[in-house]
Amino acid sequence: MTSDRKKPNEILVRGARVHNLKNIDVDIPLGELVAIAGVSGSGKSSLALGVLYAEGSRRYLEALSTYTRRRITQAGRAEVDQVRHVPAALALHQRPGIPGVRSTFGTASELLNSLRLMFSRLGSHRCPNGHSCPPSMDVALMLPITCHVCGEEFYGPGAEEMAFNSDGACPTCTGTGVVRTVDEYTLVPDESLSIDEGAVAPWQNLMWALMKDIAREMGVRTDVPFRDLTPAERDIVFHGPAEKKHIFYVNEKTNVAAEMDFTYYSAVHTVENALSKVKDEKGMKRVERYLREAACPDCGGTRLSAKVRSTTLVGIDLAEATAMTLDTLIDWVRQVPDTLPEQMRPMAMSIGQSFLDNARRLDDLGLGYLSLDRASSTLSTGERQRVQLARAVRNETTGVLYVLDEPSIGLHPSNIDGLMAVVDDLIADGNTVVLVDHDVRVLKRAGHMIELGPMAGSQGGTILAQGRVDEITRTPASRIAPFITGEADVLTRRRAGRDELFAQGTIRMATTPIHTVRALNVELPRGRLIAVTGVSGSGKTTMVLESLIPGITAQCEGQKLPPHVVAIDAEGIRRASLIDASPIGVNVRSTVATYSGVLDNLRRLFAGTDAAKAQKLKAGAFSYNTGSLRCPTCDGTGQISLDVQFLPDVTIVCPACEGTRYGAEAEQIRWSPGRSDTTYSLPELMAMTVSDALEVFGGAKKIHERLAILDGLGLGYLTLGEDTPALSGGEAQRLKLASEMGRTQVGSVFVFDEPTIGLHPLDVQVLLDVFNRLVEAGATVIVIEHDLDVIANCDYVVDMGPGGGDQGGRIVASGAPEDIVSNEESVTGRYLAELVGQA
Repeated sequence: MTSDRKKPNEILVRGARVHNLKNIDVDIPLGELVAIAGVSGSGKSSLALGVLYAEGSRRYLEALSTYTRRRITQAGRAEVDQVRHVPAALALHQRPGIPGVRSTFGTASELLNSLRLMFSRLGSHRCPNGHSCPPSMDVALMLPITCHVCGEEFYGPGAEEMAFNSDGACPTCTGTGVVRTVDEYTLVPDESLSIDEGAVAPWQNLMWALMKDIAREMGVRTDVPFRDLTPAERDIVFHGPAEKKHIFYVNEKTNVAAEMDFTYYSAVHTVENALSKVKDEKGMKRVERYLREAACPDCGGTRLSAKVRSTTLVGIDLAEATAMTLDTLIDWVRQVPDTLPEQMRPMAMSIGQSFLDNARRLDDLGLGYLSLDRASSTLSTGERQRVQLARAVRNETTGVLYVLDEPSIGLHPSNIDGLMAVVDDLIADGNTVVLVDHDVRVLKRAGHMIELGPMAGSQGGTILAQGRVDEITRTPASRIAPFITGEADVLTRRRAGRDELFAQGTIRMATTPIHTVRALNVELPRGRLIAVTGVSGSGKTTMVLESLIPGITAQCEGQKLPPHVVAIDAEGIRRASLIDASPIGVNVRSTVATYSGVLDNLRRLFAGTDAAKAQKLKAGAFSYNTGSLRCPTCDGTGQISLDVQFLPDVTIVCPACEGTRYGAEAEQIRWSPGRSDTTYSLPELMAMTVSDALEVFGGAKKIHERLAILDGLGLGYLTLGEDTPALSGGEAQRLKLASEMGRTQVGSVFVFDEPTIGLHPLDVQVLLDVFNRLVEAGATVIVIEHDLDVIANCDYVVDMGPGGGDQGGRIVASGAPEDIVSNEESVTGRYLAELVGQA
């Protein structure tokens, strides 16, 4: 029996209203690369993640049993009328979660699995008597191995027994590679205090206060400044024995006296005891101030036990192999089969090929400079996202919807081709890829494009154009089209001429080698816009964030330079500030209004109204965090969470205040701008965008000035009550910068680490204008950047490389953008040529 029903070839979305989407209808082709474009805040992620991924993943999970669903974090139902033909969905988020302490590049990429198997089945194991036994078929087949020296029979370790997350862990550090020890310098932060006055900090918050009484019984003077204690007394305080003493104790709070026997806990023992009893993050925070982390002295930070490290393959152990960069390790794995007995080579080639297939994808994505032992927590957002992407492709799925949220983040232009090759493979395997991005080279590769806009926030959320890329470029309403066709002028600022580059002074730095970065001699012009460029892993972060900024800060504060910074000459520089893309705040209580300081001014404004004075309400009453006018139902958060048992917890807008965060009483207190009869309540103002509020507060100077700065930074579409933790990285950077704008910046150095993350080309032009205003105010602005539009607009460029890891770590070229282009060794220069007219 045959069916006349046709196979669906599109995902049908009808009536999508997630966040700022305006009830949109859209058809998304299946089996293609579909790009979603639009300015920041236009609704791209709302469509891709809030509708397509949310519905695709939810419907797949609903097919599972109730028992299983209870153990899986589930997405709620999207606010949409209808979504048809959506496949099971996987998402690669812009900000993957920060991995735990036990995660490394090797474990996250699963390369370590193949490597452990190689050492287990192909390595030279040591017998119980310490003799090294060469590789053999007994090793390969996991049979008893007979030592050729002493005749002892034993079994080689299995792959799992070589894992630092199980039996192969170093017993001292339990496989973390680090040990926590008590930092004695933190135990007595102020030696001018006596012990009776609380000089010994851990006795104040980790142990009973009567420790000072027991210390007195131990022969320590507790009524003199700590700095006056003898070495013997200090030793008792820090390391005294756990002796039991009979003391007469008077409780300071109740004034009740009692005799008792109590064991002495020295300051160090107090911390060690508290650490052993830590059960949660809150407890750890109380203790960690007294601790320092260092590489484990037994395993040297390798995480592996001595037994695991005793197995070798081609002359090195597992720890030495994982310390290699991926590029170097690939070459080493290829050589392994030829070093083994003939009969072992087929197995060696099979295991090695599994490793190489996985490694090839990671290498294509530009991660060849990473070593397998690199802690995942130290990887950048872009690096973690590319590890996710490589794993997704390796699984060779079919019929899956992959939603990629800005996968080009952190990628040098030279790595874009590798990214797109991975995406092409996903499509070739029969999957659909929906990709949110701003990089024009990525957008051009799409088979279908959807552009949202026209603006951000409440002025976005509509479809400007959709269709093939060539159709988009012929659509008058499209805002991305001029950048795709090359008609848009991306050179938007006047750059300093060569003869005036260093007219305002020079910042000089000399370093010794550190990590994979060689000894450097750096010269940067003061008062200019400077780009530090290079492929991933070339040393940009090490040079700027680990060397230059700490060096300048140390000089400004009269402190010692970092050990690897030999000299720093930053005459006239008074401070260095890093403006990064890390989230602002940790929960919904942090908003644009609170972070920018606008709410403080608003609270004082409303406290001055006649209605507030009549009710004797001070400014504090208008705080949605602690004030009396906050909503009692949601406690000022604007939302509540509902527990629905086996279904996912549902977070909904507070039904009492409808998300305003304030109780009904706050609506009764009105303020008038004075130019009309219109009045506003504080909840109404918090719901306004920055741009709309700017018009309202024309007569309120302080509030207007703060709002004008936010609007000038391109953040006019944000509402005053917007949660800051939910802002994109670029939005967070600009909000942090708001406090710096509008004042003299002579002697200031601002560093931005990839500030174009999440920015449309139009937003990049706004950002360049911000940089220009800082430079004109006297600041030196340094950007670590891959975006060619930004690089082409900089006065000075320092290009590092030429490759990543061991193949990089030096300054390849420096000078004006034209100098980078003319340097044949510069990888960045090859891609920059077209923009600066020297192709």
